[in-house]
Parts: sequence; structure tokens; C-alpha cells
Amino acid sequence: MGMTNPSPQFAAAPSAHAPTRDGVLRAAAKVSALVPHTPLFSLELPDGGLVWCKAECLQPVGAFKIRGAWHRMTDLTDEERARGVVAVSSGNHAQGVAWVARRLGIAATIVMPSDAPQVKLSETRRLGAEVVLYERLTQSRDAIAAQLCAERGAVLVHAYGDPWVIEGQGSTGIELASQMECFAGGPPTRIVAPCGGGGLVSGLALACPDAKIVPVEPEGWDDVTRSLAGGAIVGVGANPPRTACDALQTMATYPINFAVMTSHGMQGVVVSEAEVRAAQAYAFSKLRLVVEPGGAAALAAVLAGKVPADGRTAVILSGGNVDPAAFAKVIADSQSVAIDN
Repeated sequence: MGMTNPSPQFAAAPSAHAPTRDGVLRAAAKVSALVPHTPLFSLELPDGGLVWCKAECLQPVGAFKIRGAWHRMTDLTDEERARGVVAVSSGNHAQGVAWVARRLGIAATIVMPSDAPQVKLSETRRLGAEVVLYERLTQSRDAIAAQLCAERGAVLVHAYGDPWVIEGQGSTGIELASQMECFAGGPPTRIVAPCGGGGLVSGLALACPDAKIVPVEPEGWDDVTRSLAGGAIVGVGANPPRTACDALQTMATYPINFAVMTSHGMQGVVVSEAEVRAAQAYAFSKLRLVVEPGGAAALAAVLAGKVPADGRTAVILSGGNVDPAAFAKVIADSQSVAIDN
């Protein structure tokens, strides 16, 4: 790729507010009043095992990010709403913030990478947000966002390093636990989830403290996995490989997320690009769901045998904002392989 990424900024949480399970429960009540619960599907694995898939790809913006955005922005004061918000995102959080901002009448500016999928850029703009582009590997999106906030007096709604956002994402786990009590005979014993900066897995840990939470990252972007293994936050490093999992391309987690993840004893799992494509194809074939690469990472880990399924293992399918041509190629290639075999 020929470029060196900027040094990760291990920033503190944007306020003294700490994410709590009570906060997750409050967020869950707010989200339940906003949109219907996303469905939970049972999925038989090739080896005969069973997992439960929470289809967050069916949210109004195609991802769970609407949860954290709603919880954060409905807690803004009238004065803060008048000043607007700034967010950083490769596309899913961008759409969540833009959707909520339009509903609440708040001006939103989103700092997005220039190589974000066009479908995500277009939809963010369609929802009414201003988009400020940056170069993912040579510029710091957090620095750009901080400058915009300072210039405009806007409130930062960070994609993962925000306590309200963490609590909002955790509402996924509250819904999941209730659904699994009904359909699986008990709450989840293990929840496998895609991981970028760690907002979702942190929220899930607060929501389901008795479940084992497994963060899954793409190869070369496994900073959280390495950070958890080493006991200290490390960044992605220079010249990371290209990945189709644009939603999971974060340079480093934040201390607020790392504290929750380590206190819960999490250990990360890494998946390959081929494993992600196989998971996308499997979800489409068996569940009739369109799942983007990053959103399929958790299922990829299970299908590859890197995470066991015990009958009450849950998988978060977290994003459905995929480029149509790229998705069509994944499906066509998978069918070609099936025919050849």
C-alpha cells in the first residue's frame, strides 16, 4: 500500500460518564420504543451444530450503529443539539448518526475515509449529513473531528470510544438474551461479534455479563486481539493489508473500551478474507440475508471452527451495507466453487 498510518491516539472517554449495565438497560428501553427488535434466526452449521444469529443487518440503516447514536444523541441538552454533532466512521456509524440527526433535527458532520464504499458515502449524504473526507492511512480522523468540534462547538459522537455509544450498542445484548430465553431455552453462553474499535463487544459484555464475548477481527487489523493478548493497547501498525471489512478498519481501541474488554476477560479471534467471503455466502444461502464483509466476520469465525458452538452460542450479523457488485461476485464465486467440488 506504500503508506504509513498515523500513530494511534489512545484518547480518553469524551466525558466523565462511565458505561454501566443500568445505562445499557436504559438504552434498550429507548431503542425498543424507536424500532422493532431485529430477528433472531437459528442456523445449522455444516458440521450439524447450531448457532443463533442476531440479524442487525436488518436495522433501518443496515447496522446496529443506530442504537448507540440514538442513545447518545437523545441525551444531548437543547443547547448541545443546537450546536450539532460530529462523528467519525467508515460508513455504518455515519449512517446511524445521520439517521438519528435527521429525526431529531440536529446538524451532523461525519468524517469518513475517502475509500469508504460508495454505497455508504451516498447514503450518509442522502440522510442529510455533511461528509468530510480524509485519507485513512495518512491522516488522523480523530484529530480532524476534534478540530471540527472546536471550530463549531459541536458534540463528538464517537463510533466506539463514547460511553453512551457503548451502552446503546449493548442494547443488542438485552434483546438477544430475551429472544434466546424464548427460543433457545436460556440466555447466550457465548456471543461472537465483529470488532472494530470495541464498542459493540464492550456493550455486549455489560448487557450479558455471564456470557463469554468473543471479538472477531480481519487479518492485519487485529489490534484488539493483540492488545487483549498483551495486556496493553497497541495499534494496527504500519502498512496494514487491504481488507474487504471496511467497517472493522480501526487503528486502535480506546481505554474506555479496553477496560471493559479486559475486565470481562475477552480473547480475540482473527479471520481471513476467504473465511469472511464464505460466511457471506453461507448467510445468503441459508438465511437469505445480505451481510457485508465486516458484518460477517463473527459467523466466519464459527464456520472456520475457530469458535465453538454449544447450542446457545449467538452470532451478531452486524452490517448489511454492501456494494452490490462486490456482493454479487462473492455469491457467484461461492456457487462456482460448489459446482467445482
